[in-house]
Amino acid sequence: MSDIISDLNWRYAAKKLDAERMLTTDKIDKLKEAFNLTATSYGLQPIKMVVIRNKELQQRLVPHSYGQEQVAQASHLLVLCIEKQVDEAYITRYFDQVAQIRGTSKEILNPFKDSLVTNFSRKTADEVKKWATNQAYLAMGNLLTICAVEKIDSCPMEGFIAMEYDRELALDAKGLTSVLVLPVGYRAEDDMFADFKKVRKNITNSVIELT
Repeated sequence: MSDIISDLNWRYAAKKLDAERMLTTDKIDKLKEAFNLTATSYGLQPIKMVVIRNKELQQRLVPHSYGQEQVAQASHLLVLCIEKQVDEAYITRYFDQVAQIRGTSKEILNPFKDSLVTNFSRKTADEVKKWATNQAYLAMGNLLTICAVEKIDSCPMEGFIAMEYDRELALDAKGLTSVLVLPVGYRAEDDMFADFKKVRKNITNSVIELT
């Protein structure tokens, strides 16, 4: 059985990936499932993940990633996106799904649904974007842990030009905008960062216990 702490120690932000090694369909399916199972605020899942396995497209995205070659070297490139609009219709669809899957009556669900509709109607577009982006970060953390357990190398990226990614991937037409990028695959044998020791605070300086 996997030792999760050992797995997390094994993980690092890979700076060079082996472009010749590809992840199996099973590995990618696990990442898709892990993304979909990520906890999100209110359960609304205002996030989607684009899975790219197209070397030509990946290479085109490198200049929009500040030259980070992992984007092209990756077996697959995962782009985490957020919904541009979380409105009454979006929230209603979620509660319709709850009713269908759990068999919960609309009479029970409607007060919470109406509360959320009111809450989100009062938010500015920037506030909704910030809230949705926070959910993407939750998903990124989940994906990094699954990558560690599955011995998949990865490099979480905030450093990219979202506007150019959105254009290349035609995300606007899907009502999405990109917020995070995760190249996944296998580390190159000559990636010197693989042997670097982790630099972290002492646990006594990062965890506060109240008894």
